[in-house]
Amino acid sequence: MDQFVVKVFVRLRPSVLDPAGEATKSASSKLGVGGIKSLRIGKMIEVKIESETENDVRKKIDLLCDRLFANTVIEDYEYSIEKI
Repeated sequence: MDQFVVKVFVRLRPSVLDPAGEATKSASSKLGVGGIKSLRIGKMIEVKIESETENDVRKKIDLLCDRLFANTVIEDYEYSIEKI
């Protein structure tokens, strides 16, 4: 069985307000870091998984993302797969 590392990136959809991102943007300005036009916060999830094929990994990760990692009503996700 092969091992894979999957990096999943979850972000709020562009149409959804990001209060944490706005607060961080404001705090950055107060620290003297200017020029930030937009700041949005997401999450990255790293999964090490064993599977027979990369296609099987995709099916499992899609299920995890859809049901566990992301709220697909307000969040989008994407991922990368690396065989190790």
